[in-house]
Amino acid sequence: MVALEIGLLLLLSLIWGSSFTLIKVAIPTIPPFTMVAARVAIAAILLALISAAQGHSLPRQGQVWTAFFVQGLLQSALPFTLISWGEIHIASGLAGVLNATPPMFVLLIAMTTERGRRMIRGQKILGVGLGLAGVAVTMGVDALSGIGTAPALAQLAVLGASLCYALAPIWGQRFSKLPAIVTAAGAMSSAAIVMLPAAAILEQPWRLAPTAQAIAAVLGLAIVCTAIAMVIYFRLIHTLGPLGTTSGSYLRAGFAVALGIALLGERFTWSILGGMVLIVVGVVAVTMPPPKRHVDTGKAGPLEPRRRN
Repeated sequence: MVALEIGLLLLLSLIWGSSFTLIKVAIPTIPPFTMVAARVAIAAILLALISAAQGHSLPRQGQVWTAFFVQGLLQSALPFTLISWGEIHIASGLAGVLNATPPMFVLLIAMTTERGRRMIRGQKILGVGLGLAGVAVTMGVDALSGIGTAPALAQLAVLGASLCYALAPIWGQRFSKLPAIVTAAGAMSSAAIVMLPAAAILEQPWRLAPTAQAIAAVLGLAIVCTAIAMVIYFRLIHTLGPLGTTSGSYLRAGFAVALGIALLGERFTWSILGGMVLIVVGVVAVTMPPPKRHVDTGKAGPLEPRRRN
C-alpha cells in the first residue's frame, strides 16, 4: 500500500501547494483572521455534513474534544493565520522555503525522546536533507535573498507555522481509532470556534468589501485546501507517520513553483527540474519503510504510525 499512500501524499502536496497562490489572491481584501475563520468554518460545516451522511457521529467525551481543540490549533488556526499574515510582508518564494521545514522540526522533536532516537535511521536523515536541498534548488537563490532583509517577525511567523505543522501529526496519532472524516470534522470545528470570535473582534469582517476573486479564493481554500485535504491528511498520519506526512512540505514547495510555471508563465530553469528530482528522492527515502530489525512493542514512536491490530 506504500504506492497508494505516496500517491495520496502527492495529491495532498499539490492541494496545499496551491494554497500559497490562493492566499495571495485573497489577502489584499480579506485580512488574515477573517480569511482563516471563513476557511475553517466552511470546512467544518462540510466535514460535519459528510461525516453524518456516512453514518458517523461526533464524539461527546470532553477529553476527545480537548484533544480536537489542540489539533485544530496546531493544524489549522495557528499556522493558517501565521502564514497568511507572513505573506503580507515577505515574498511567497521565501515563505515557501521557510514553510518547507516541518520534517526538520519532527526530527529535532524525535531526538528529545529515547524511542525517537532509536527510530531515527540514516535513510530518514538523508531523505530530510535531500528534500530540503531540493527545495532550496527549486526555489532558487533569489527566494532566499529576503532572509535578513524581510521583516524578521514575518519570517518567524512562517517558521512558527512550520513548527505547528511538525507538532500536529505527532499529536494527531492519538485519533487512530476514529475515522479520518470524524477527526477532520472535530479538529476543524474546534478551529472555527477559536477563529470566528477572533476575526469578529479584531477585524470586523462585516465591514469588508472583498473582491469576487478573493471570495472565490477563500472558497477554494475552504473546500479543497482544507476540507478535502484534511481527510487525506489524517489518513496519512496513521499510514505514513508524522515524518512521512510532513515530508509533503517539500513537495508542496515544489508544486508551488510548478504551478507558477504552468499557470502564471514563470520562467522554467533546469535547476527547477533538478530540485524537483532531489525532492522526490528525499520524500521516497523518508516514506519508504526500512527493513525491520527491532522488536515491535506495538507502541508508536514519534516517527512512525501506530499499528492496527
